[in-house]
Amino acid sequence: MDADGQGAYVSHRLLDQCLAPVTDLRMSTITHDGAASITTRSSTEAFAAVRAWLWSVAGLVFLMVVVGGATRLTESGLSITEWKPVSGVLPPLGDAAWQAEFEKYKQIPQYAKLFPTMTLGQFQTIFYWEWSHRVLGRLIGLAFALPLAWFWIRGRLPGTLKLKLAGVLALGGLQGAVGWWMVASGLVDRVEVAPERLAAHLLLASITFVALIWIAVGLRPALREEGASFALRGQASILLGLVLAQIGLGALVAGSRAGLTYNTWPLMDGHFVPPAEHLTNLSPGWKNFFENITTVQFDHRMVAYGLFAFAFFHLLQALGKARGSKAASRARALFGLVGIQAGIGIVTLLLVVPIWAGLLHQAFAMVVLAMATVHRRRLA
Repeated sequence: MDADGQGAYVSHRLLDQCLAPVTDLRMSTITHDGAASITTRSSTEAFAAVRAWLWSVAGLVFLMVVVGGATRLTESGLSITEWKPVSGVLPPLGDAAWQAEFEKYKQIPQYAKLFPTMTLGQFQTIFYWEWSHRVLGRLIGLAFALPLAWFWIRGRLPGTLKLKLAGVLALGGLQGAVGWWMVASGLVDRVEVAPERLAAHLLLASITFVALIWIAVGLRPALREEGASFALRGQASILLGLVLAQIGLGALVAGSRAGLTYNTWPLMDGHFVPPAEHLTNLSPGWKNFFENITTVQFDHRMVAYGLFAFAFFHLLQALGKARGSKAASRARALFGLVGIQAGIGIVTLLLVVPIWAGLLHQAFAMVVLAMATVHRRRLA
């Protein structure tokens, strides 16, 4: 083939590729540093729908966490004493069905020890909170699984993305099982769910939330950011880990009702660090980290201080290494959000955990988590 013929052949092949339907979304170019990035218009548009879907599901998970917080704060979590994945979609229909459900609730310790004078009308209120929480969980499952199947069948997902999204789907299924495992802990010998199981339930939801945002942000065109150094990436990773740890500790505070004691700040019963005998009075020693209300609240406070200090340090580092960059702007925003969350936490404690403050504190924790996730992912 002569040079002209070869040139025409190459041009024809390029035209064919441009007009062909998108079947492999891993089309990329190589940036100046040798890293592959999504830059073609067709691939970016194809991923836009996937990103919108993932952000929508993340929004539903956020709502799920807030409804879960309301369920906990209203003592509604044990109102449904059975796990019925299919038939449980419908609430009781008719007076007889409601009375039967109420009788089941009367058999657990929470009713006998905390609410022995509860009326049927009051029971229906807490029932609907827990029912809404469970139905929302099923809705999230459908909102994720059905579009996933559609994108998969339509060839809109590359192989690596399929594996990641299948992993998120598995996390969702696990979350349902962990939710029932948590509820089961409060049906026999306790008047509430076990704090460590509540923490596991909330942490798993938080990890799912992080995974959805991480993947969605990663599907944007890859742009090399000024100041995205190894040091800043490491610090952002630590911040993300601290936020997750603080959310878990917050769940332990909620599960043990530790927020209803030591309602002063910055001291706890006159001490910045409570006496050792108060922090270690349970045996075996490990139980103090989950069930000792003094230790649980102290840990939550100390990690909050550590998170605030490290967020400030990270901001100073970002300003020093990349002032005026997007990375520095996100570091500033993250520090501000951490500060606001700390203020909400203090107000919640001083007011002895009113429902509105408790819900705001839990919801804003997810806002901080979202910002920490976006910041770290964009530095990748």
